[in-house]
Amino acid sequence: MSKRLNPYTIAAETLKPMLALEASVKASGLEHSLIHLVKMRASQINGCAYCLHMHSSDAIKEGENPARLFLLDAWQESALYTPRERAALAWTDALTLISQTHAPDAEYEEALRHFSEEEMVKLTLLIGTINTWNRISIGFRSAHPNDRAR
Repeated sequence: MSKRLNPYTIAAETLKPMLALEASVKASGLEHSLIHLVKMRASQINGCAYCLHMHSSDAIKEGENPARLFLLDAWQESALYTPRERAALAWTDALTLISQTHAPDAEYEEALRHFSEEEMVKLTLLIGTINTWNRISIGFRSAHPNDRAR
């Protein structure tokens, strides 16, 4: 991969609202394990190696079972996820692939069975935030630590 500019040094002020949104999502009251799964799933769909490395490392440090991370790409076929997590993952898939799915009513209604209206807003902001981070990391070719070591 060709090296691109570092947005964190070039436009640090401009990124401050993104960092504040990230802090707000983290403090939203959604379970940290759920936040990690959503971030991992959106990053899988988007193919963001930098974010996958970061969020898998963070999840494992916080006690996540690595098997749940390994099987996340096939979450629909695994019984390792709770109904609430499954609803969040389906909503994550729908919103991350928005141009294809147009946020189907079935996924929305299932998510509302497991999340309050306020939690739905927080979950949706979480999904939007990680998708934006993915676009920043992929667009500027952020290298995860294993790539930087090479």
